[in-house]
Amino acid sequence: MEFTIREAIIADAEALSELNAIEMGYEYSPEETAIKLRAALSRGTDRIYVAICGEKVVGYIHACDYDLLFLPSMKNILALAVFSEYCGNGIGSALMARVENWAKSTDACGIRLVSGESRVIAHSFYEKCGFTSDKMQKNYKKMF
Repeated sequence: MEFTIREAIIADAEALSELNAIEMGYEYSPEETAIKLRAALSRGTDRIYVAICGEKVVGYIHACDYDLLFLPSMKNILALAVFSEYCGNGIGSALMARVENWAKSTDACGIRLVSGESRVIAHSFYEKCGFTSDKMQKNYKKMF
């Protein structure tokens, strides 16, 4: 399967909204997604790459700087989604490679991500990409 990877543009917001809803279960309108996308693209700390097959956005990855007081700089993957009918064609791996190249170009010491306990297929994919898991955590939120 032929595909290309490029940096996201505002016009990708509708496709990203659809990917988030269908593949990750996060309903967020294209309009709201465009606002968030515009903000992320304007920061120097984020990178969003999309996979294109033909004229269609079929996957994306969003990563950002991850800097703590107790670790060297890393990158943090915030989202990775590929339409299920395109999975198994190297798209996810290519998106991961783009983030890894970005991380290396900024002298980051690695990449981290969190993944929901129920996303077993995703966990297997991350392990194939060389990620390891060293602890279990709870994810706490306080919504306003």
